[in-house]
Amino acid sequence: MKSTQNYIVLTLVHALLGFVIFSFKPFSKFYFGIALVYFIGSIIVAHNDKKTLVVLKACAYFVGAEVLFRMTRGGIAYESSKYLVILFMLMGMFFKGVSGRGYPYFMYLILLIPSIFVASLDLRFDANFRTDLAFVLSGPVCLGLASLFLFDRKVSYKEVFEMLFFMTLPIVTTTFYLLFFNPSIKDTIANTSSNFAASGGFGPNQVSTVLGLGIFGFTVRLLLKSPTLGLKIFNSIFLILIAYRAVITFSRGGVFAAIITITAFLVILYSNALPKLKTKLLGSLGLLLISFVLAWVISSSSTMGLIDKRYANEDALGREKQDLSTGRLDLILNELDGFIENPFVGIGASITKYRREGRSIVTHNEVSRLLSEHGIIGIVILLILIFTPLSYRSKNKKNIFFYAFLAFWFATINHSAMRLAAPAFFYSLSLINIKNEKPPIHRKRAIQQ
Repeated sequence: MKSTQNYIVLTLVHALLGFVIFSFKPFSKFYFGIALVYFIGSIIVAHNDKKTLVVLKACAYFVGAEVLFRMTRGGIAYESSKYLVILFMLMGMFFKGVSGRGYPYFMYLILLIPSIFVASLDLRFDANFRTDLAFVLSGPVCLGLASLFLFDRKVSYKEVFEMLFFMTLPIVTTTFYLLFFNPSIKDTIANTSSNFAASGGFGPNQVSTVLGLGIFGFTVRLLLKSPTLGLKIFNSIFLILIAYRAVITFSRGGVFAAIITITAFLVILYSNALPKLKTKLLGSLGLLLISFVLAWVISSSSTMGLIDKRYANEDALGREKQDLSTGRLDLILNELDGFIENPFVGIGASITKYRREGRSIVTHNEVSRLLSEHGIIGIVILLILIFTPLSYRSKNKKNIFFYAFLAFWFATINHSAMRLAAPAFFYSLSLINIKNEKPPIHRKRAIQQ
């Protein structure tokens, strides 16, 4: 009962934070500082048995808060969340070490280096070398270090649920900030393009992605951590709000990523559930479906049907758009040209955005970027990233979240590259080793008697 009360209180407090930050945006910097000091201190003072959990909670919290701090300029740097995930993982390594079986990720990190030397030779004279490299490599480095720390790391399901809860808290704050920033979408839409006003004046793609994470987090909460009807309704309300705000960004990537992730999770969950759990899940699944339908109905009504046209790939007049990828296919083809020109070592880290016919446009697809900027080495990197977790899965099938975590990573890097820390962090979570929960002490005594 106490844990349920704490959950409700913390969720409502973070909803209130959204209003506070909207009313006084500089508070975002204070919020960032408090969160940073709290989690660094928590990692340092945590008991050795709790170090991994605290590291996971710290990373998850800043992954969930990344877009909020970017749109409100609360972080100390644009890439703050990626740097902090790296810092927390390094702290975890210092206290807990790494698994020797994670050597593929040592190789992966080493393979990122040649592109830096190639870029230093070819980068345009007016480019900011350090900033450009940090932008394109902070995500891959974050993934590599997180995977090194979490490879075969023993984590319980209880700790996974707690980690996902900490991730959703700042997403609740983001959602309520958006609700106050843009309470009426009708005043800001004129077509079916991605909507910056509905995204807090920030990039709809990134906002949609992090809200998609929130949809997944509350879906898991609704299905597996809502024992009472009241708690189910409470979680459904937040799920509807987050899904609604994700949809009306008019950026489909994060919504599709959420759908793919949830589908992967449900398939594994239901196929592995005992008959008794399957029966219990049916009611929650019904409520989940109702929540999604309501979120869509509200979105369709508030956008006067334009969101229906957006997902049907039509313009405001109902005419079918020729390019379903909204220009991303041209970017991918441009990057593949770079691979063809320099197949061995690529064109160098961060160079792709300077090859857009004079325009500086960052990539949306991490796969094509790897091929273009790293050449054949990029292919080796992709093989490591794809087959290492699959190989680990073949020997350790206890993690019901495995395909969901990996699906989110793959779905996200194909529409938003690695602009956010989220895909790197979620990829590394596919490598954890789910441990069995220890039975409570009183149960042991009962058995002995």
